[in-house]
Amino acid sequence: MNHTFAALLAILAAYLLGSIAFAVVVSRFMGLPDPRSFGSGNPGATNVLRSGSKLAAALTLLLDAFKGWLPVCLASWGAEAGWLAPAAVPLVAVAVFLGHLYPVFFQFKGGKGVATAAGILLAINPWLGLATVATWLIVASFTRYSSLAALSAAVFAPFYDWLGRGLVWKGDIAMLLAVIVISLFVVWRHRRNVRHLLRGTESRIGRKQP
Repeated sequence: MNHTFAALLAILAAYLLGSIAFAVVVSRFMGLPDPRSFGSGNPGATNVLRSGSKLAAALTLLLDAFKGWLPVCLASWGAEAGWLAPAAVPLVAVAVFLGHLYPVFFQFKGGKGVATAAGILLAINPWLGLATVATWLIVASFTRYSSLAALSAAVFAPFYDWLGRGLVWKGDIAMLLAVIVISLFVVWRHRRNVRHLLRGTESRIGRKQP
């Protein structure tokens, strides 16, 4: 298969997979309110948790992370097998992430991408993903603010990637740039949360909202 065609196909498939809003799908399947109709209005695991269903929130989190992990893993394997150019892998990572943020199946109104970004980072390198997830968990545990945890993880992710590539694993600048792009989008999507944090009006994890 031509490398250019294979790359375009992989990027398109990644975007379409990313466009599946599992927060909405899981909520509908479990008979819960549409997560876009309450709380922050964000179709993500944290807002699904505000419906009162921990199971729905956990399923959303896992599925959103899985959809980020799967295409990047497949693209990496394809690059190793020689049917996909290595340069396509970071593009696939960005494509699935943008699919989550701007899903074609949901009027281009998606989530903030935290779980999907975690899945992508785990696929790029397990140590990178674990370090970023650990940052989220530590900040969330101490502050109970999901948004502050996400912002902290987004800020540190490129640093972890840069440090890890110099000390632990091999990589190229293209993937580091992809991680930076993803992190910047995460920060951008949390801009309203930053204002709420500064005002002291940000909701904490687990708090139900009407």
